[in-house]
Amino acid sequence: MTIVAIHQPNYLPWLGYFYKIRCADIFIFLDDAQYSKNSFTNRVRVLNEEKARWLTLPVSFNFGDPIDMVTVAVRDWPKKHLDSLKGFYGRAPYFRDVWPDFEALYDGIEQDYLANINIHLIRAIAERLDLQCRFVMASSLDTAQATGDDRLIALTNLLAPGGCYLSGAGGANYQDTAKFETVGLRLEYQDFKHPQYEQQTTAFIAGLSVVDAVFNLGWRKTAELLASDST
Repeated sequence: MTIVAIHQPNYLPWLGYFYKIRCADIFIFLDDAQYSKNSFTNRVRVLNEEKARWLTLPVSFNFGDPIDMVTVAVRDWPKKHLDSLKGFYGRAPYFRDVWPDFEALYDGIEQDYLANINIHLIRAIAERLDLQCRFVMASSLDTAQATGDDRLIALTNLLAPGGCYLSGAGGANYQDTAKFETVGLRLEYQDFKHPQYEQQTTAFIAGLSVVDAVFNLGWRKTAELLASDST
């Protein structure tokens, strides 16, 4: 059975996001969803001096804009974010090993649109983590007239009729299982248990950007972490 996952393209998302990619056969970026200010779409938590802090992409938008219409407001942001990451993780165990990869990731950014930037980074990181998945942009599919569960059903049914929609754990609080079953789709919820790993802090902080794991563990061990039974 083909498993489809759908999510907004977030900026350098957390491990749970990449675990969802790992579980899916098809991952749809909901790039035409309405942009929400101060969301994970343009900011993420990273570790700095044993505390979680926000790493934020300044953006320009009008109320009601879809994510794929939001632009970055500062031209030199890649250098600023690289400088920040170097300052935060310069002493992490695998910094020297993975830093050239991050420089290449950011040097390859030639987009002003937030959705394209995020998708570029997510796909590149997923490739480094050896995550095999077909990526699709929702804006390329003719389902924009539907909303809520109906949109998720339409997207899933279009690419994987009779398949399975993999929802985030929080979806159990509001999604209508019967709607999915009526059209022959299976609805499952992601069961991600955040693994702990050696961090540059005395008390482990969960929910940080995937880069925290990569700088502390390297690409291979981060991939193994996502594949382990602990998740």
